Amino acid sequence: MNRQSKDHASETTFLSNAENLKKFMRLPQNGQLIAEYIWIDSEGGTRSKSRTLPEKEAQYQPEELPIWNFDGSSTGQAPGEDSDVYLKPVAVFPDPFRGSPNILVLSECWNADGTPNKFNHRYEAAKLMEAHADQVPWFGLEQEYTLLDLNDRPYGWPKNGFPAPQGPYYCGVGAGKVVQRDIVEAHYKCCLYAGVKISGTNAEVMPAQWEFQVGPCDGIEMGDHLWLARFLLHRVSEEFGAKVSFDPKPIPGEWNGAGLHTNFSTENMRKEGGMKYIEDAIKKLESRHKEHIAVYGEGNDKRLTGRHETGSIDSFTYGVANRGASIRIPRECGAKGYGYFEDRRPASNADPYQITGIIMETCFGAVSE
Repeated sequence: MNRQSKDHASETTFLSNAENLKKFMRLPQNGQLIAEYIWIDSEGGTRSKSRTLPEKEAQYQPEELPIWNFDGSSTGQAPGEDSDVYLKPVAVFPDPFRGSPNILVLSECWNADGTPNKFNHRYEAAKLMEAHADQVPWFGLEQEYTLLDLNDRPYGWPKNGFPAPQGPYYCGVGAGKVVQRDIVEAHYKCCLYAGVKISGTNAEVMPAQWEFQVGPCDGIEMGDHLWLARFLLHRVSEEFGAKVSFDPKPIPGEWNGAGLHTNFSTENMRKEGGMKYIEDAIKKLESRHKEHIAVYGEGNDKRLTGRHETGSIDSFTYGVANRGASIRIPRECGAKGYGYFEDRRPASNADPYQITGIIMETCFGAVSE
């Protein structure tokens, strides 16, 4: 076997054999279903494992599902001498990989003493959403990401160089402008099947960079749906032999970074005269700029430079239709006098529970224990 054949063989061993798998996926399950429990680990990634449950006529609700556990010492979430971390189901979705009646079970992580694990950011966010539910908060998140090959190089980039400068890639169509559209299309369909409130997708400014949008979602649902969409993206990319990077600045230099732009409104903001409430919220966000930056993602200083459609990490600015500001008010909303605003500061690797939670806290107040 020549060198090229060996390289090709080593690459293909990482890929799923979809045709071989089909005959097994068609086998009957004899009244049982597979529940894939999903959780967030200490590094902001997703983990999962499967268990068998009896099939039931109606879809399981979270409170009907058993609490499970995993070895937290292997995920950076617990010490070896007290390693059990409990999985508490919080949301259930149809499984697009195994099909009906199988399910995906998004779960919170809890310690054995009954306290939320320190990486369980959903717990605090849910308390804030419940306390301020009368505001009827809507969120929409724009998740940017970069597809990498198995050598951690952006997919489709020359091995010993760089592609042509940015310009033709944003919302691009055609060979040489976009790569791995198969992954994007498969992910979109998986989200729709699972009931994730995905609202769109597009190729981004840097080649091999894409974005999908989730929302509008009400309250804690935003974090649940964004995390499930991230899991689905990793799972789909696995089958195509690609990696997903949420690094906010995967390639240094004259290449755009990746963000998690956060669109937010309340019932008052969405009504006529809502601009007053939007401006009040923006003033509150300005007063806690540093606190927000602290939870808006790792490595965000490399992205928020004041260039490449970002504001500076050290200053807070806002404006109508200004993509170089911390907060952007869409032109349509500025003209109507009501609607929503976009927080452009969060990095692509930020936790949506932390983002949505601190926005609620800043705008409407903390929740006492």
